[in-house]
Amino acid sequence: MAEVAKRPVLITDTILRDAHQSLIATRMKTEDMLPIISAMDKVGYHSVECWGGATFDSAIRFLKEDPWDRLRTLRKGFKNTKLQMLLRGQNLLGYRHYADDMVEYFVQKSIANGIDIIRIFDALNDLRNLETSVKATKKEGGHAQIAISYTLSDVHTLEFYKETAKQIADMGADSICIKDMAGLLVPYEATRLVTALKETVNLPIQLHAHYTSGVAAMTYLKGVEAGAEIIDTAMSPFSMGSSQPATEVMVETFKGTQYDSGFDQQLLAEIAEHFRPLREEAIESGLMSTKVMGVDIKTLLYQVPGGMLSNLVSQLEKQNKMDKYYEVLNEIPKVRADFGYPPLVTPSSQIVGTQAVFNILGGERYKMVTKESKALVKGEYGKTPVPISEEIKKKIIGDEEQITCRPADLLKPELEANEKEMKQFHIQDEDVLTYAMFPAVAREFFEHREAQMTKVDPTIADKENKVYPV
Repeated sequence: MAEVAKRPVLITDTILRDAHQSLIATRMKTEDMLPIISAMDKVGYHSVECWGGATFDSAIRFLKEDPWDRLRTLRKGFKNTKLQMLLRGQNLLGYRHYADDMVEYFVQKSIANGIDIIRIFDALNDLRNLETSVKATKKEGGHAQIAISYTLSDVHTLEFYKETAKQIADMGADSICIKDMAGLLVPYEATRLVTALKETVNLPIQLHAHYTSGVAAMTYLKGVEAGAEIIDTAMSPFSMGSSQPATEVMVETFKGTQYDSGFDQQLLAEIAEHFRPLREEAIESGLMSTKVMGVDIKTLLYQVPGGMLSNLVSQLEKQNKMDKYYEVLNEIPKVRADFGYPPLVTPSSQIVGTQAVFNILGGERYKMVTKESKALVKGEYGKTPVPISEEIKKKIIGDEEQITCRPADLLKPELEANEKEMKQFHIQDEDVLTYAMFPAVAREFFEHREAQMTKVDPTIADKENKVYPV
């Protein structure tokens, strides 16, 4: 009997980014990460996802940390492991489209500060919104992975995903990620989808799924058997629920097979031991809600991704309206249908989720409409998978014309203007990017940073004699 060729599954661990974004609203501090980096660096991961997504916003808004400092610090610690980030295409890490000069500069600085792999996606799967960031990543020598935001609707067929994959390959992507942010990809559908994509394009396929509906580990198994080379997992203390399947579980699942990762379970146990007290602390403080820890098969009805779920809970708790939780969940698919069936992923998930909250708490649908909802319906985020009805357009934007071109084509270069605006706070080149994405929050953070700069170490002054806080 012929020996089966070994094809070890490659693993990206999300513990330092998506795992805590999905379970504790992105509140893990850099100091919580540092003690375990050397152990993680020995595992043999394909990559560690540690930056991007909501980590940037959360760092300056809630943790009073410089995200660029975090990246540089992690880069120093991970000597053998590739670092990966999540980028929202033309949205960067903010919540609107930015001009091309901003996108190019952000990508340049991300790679210069230590990122190896940039996973780039668009909330609407409008590939026009990815062109600039993909080109910039390739230009800087980074690995450009384009993600397809996986969702379910009448238009999101196997043919749709195959055609999208062809266009992604034509754009020059180095790999494709199937980004199942809401746990909607069921195991045998994963077999069909991965098989179809492998027959369509000659690119590595990475599977990213959340455990919200309880099927993600089985989905990974069938996906890998169908040809997917890489899976996203999270160390067990911050796994499952609305996060990813547990790293240790998937390692054990493939052990002794042709897909054996070869990872050392003792080393993984040591890493898990470091994160376990952080989990307990988050549970005790209420930061980790039971709503995001369990399995809810109704996810397949609501299609709510993990990060959106934890933010939704937080939003309702602040307003003392947790009794409206399931009403809001029921409203979300209705708003999504009205808005042209966008996949629910940042920023469309926040737009649809917040509008659903307004519809329920306001007692009347679209009585109050957010400016982001207006922007989505107007076309400022790109083309929705399904055209939005005239009735909804009239209700949301009145007689305003919809945008049909690539939204960024309407934007003037903005890097220079942002540099002028925040000149007084400038201590590193990257500050202009922080300010451009989050002007008000960045200003507050810069003021806090300035107040903390009581000590200066001249050995870390840069060539322009700018100084950094110790």
